Amino acid sequence: MIRIRLNNILKIKHSPFQIRYILKMLVFMLVLFNLSCKNSSNTNKQISAIDVSLNIERFDKLFASSNPTDLPSLKSKYPFLFSNKFSDSIWIDRMKDPIQDLLNSAVDSVFNDFKTTESEIKLFYQHLKYYNKPISTPRVITVLSDVDYRNKVIVTDTIVLIALDTYLGKDHEFYTSFYEYIKQNLTPTQIVPDLASSYAEQFIYQPNRTTFLDQMIYFGKQLYLKDLWIPFKTNHEKIGYSDSEYKWSESNEFYIWQYFIENELLYLTDRKLFDRFILSAPFSQFNLELDRESPGRIGQYIGWQIVKSYMENNPTPYFEMIRMDPQNIFNNAKFKPKK
Repeated sequence: MIRIRLNNILKIKHSPFQIRYILKMLVFMLVLFNLSCKNSSNTNKQISAIDVSLNIERFDKLFASSNPTDLPSLKSKYPFLFSNKFSDSIWIDRMKDPIQDLLNSAVDSVFNDFKTTESEIKLFYQHLKYYNKPISTPRVITVLSDVDYRNKVIVTDTIVLIALDTYLGKDHEFYTSFYEYIKQNLTPTQIVPDLASSYAEQFIYQPNRTTFLDQMIYFGKQLYLKDLWIPFKTNHEKIGYSDSEYKWSESNEFYIWQYFIENELLYLTDRKLFDRFILSAPFSQFNLELDRESPGRIGQYIGWQIVKSYMENNPTPYFEMIRMDPQNIFNNAKFKPKK
C-alpha cells in the first residue's frame, strides 16, 4: 500500500578518521554549492540581458470598447480572429450581448493591472530565447473564449492567443459547474505554465507513445522543459498541482513507483492506464482506499522525476534529450525514487 513512512533515527558514533572524512566531504560539497550558485547567477544575468520586444495586445479590451462601425478596422488588424464562416451580424450581436458584457467586466476586474502577468510572460520568453536562440517573439494577444478551458492558450510560430476568461480564479462564479480539479488551474498564476506547456508540445519529438512508460517519459520531457523555461514558478505550478498535492507526490514517490513495478505496468499498452495515471482527473486510480488522497496525472509526475534523474546522471543537451527514445532515457536514468 502507498503510504508515507518515516525512517528510524539512528545515533551513530564515528571514529576520528570518519569525522575527518565527513568534514572533507562537507567542505567539498560547500565548494560545489558555491560554484553552482555562481553559475546560476551568471545564467540569470545573461537571461535578464536578453532583449525581448513584447507588446501584449489586449484584443479583449479593444473588442469590448468597440461599436459596429469599428468592425472593419478590427477585422483588418486581426483577420485571423474573424472566421469567414460568420457574417458581420454575428460579431455585431456579440458586441451587444449582455453575457459578453459580463465576461468583459469579470476579466477587467481580475486583469485591470496586467503588469505582473506581462512581466512573467516576458521572463518566459527571455528564458525561451536563451535556450532557443533562433526563436522569434510572436504577437501575444489576449482574447475571450466563452470560458473554453480546453483551449486556454493557443501557440503558433507568429501568434499566441491567451483566453483571459479561463484564468479568473478557481472560485469565480463562472466556474461553479466545473469539477474542482479543473477549477484549481483556472487562475492567473497558471498562464505562464500553460504557455510553456504549449511550446513544449511543439518542441518534443516522440511520435510513438504506445506504452505507459512512453507516456510518462513524454510528459516528463515537457515538465523538464518547464524547469528550464520557467524556473521562477514553483514545482507545483509547473505541473498544475496544489502545494499539498505536490507534497503528497513527493512523500509517496517510492510507493507509487513500487506499485507500477510490482504490477508490471511500464510496458503495457492498455489505454486505461492513460486514463488512470496520465490524464487530468480528480485523483489517480490505484484501486486502493487512498485513491482520493492522490492527485491526478501522477504518471506525469513520475515521468518528470525519471527525466530529471537521466539529465543529472547523463549531462546531455536538452535538445538531444527531448528527441531521445523513452527506453534509452529510462535505461540510463538510474532513477531511485525518494523513500
